[in-house]
Amino acid sequence: MAEDTEKRYSKRIIGKTVVSKSGKKYGEVGNIIFETRTGELLQIIVSKPTGYIEGLDLEKDENGRHLIPFSSVVAIGDFVVISEEDML
Repeated sequence: MAEDTEKRYSKRIIGKTVVSKSGKKYGEVGNIIFETRTGELLQIIVSKPTGYIEGLDLEKDENGRHLIPFSSVVAIGDFVVISEEDML
């Protein structure tokens, strides 16, 4: 039951705007990369990137999309708020 709840929860954050604690908009959550065995959320794939994220030296996937470590997420509500210090 808990696993099913987590699946529904992760689907709800796709499409949310990704912002920093200081209010910089980085784009939207395009998808989430997770460890299949444990369900641990590893990275956010950013869609619709803004100029703020383009200037950062972030890891990219095979399609050139920016990846933000999920460990840098500090809050999820109307937005996905990340800590800039933890994402680099």
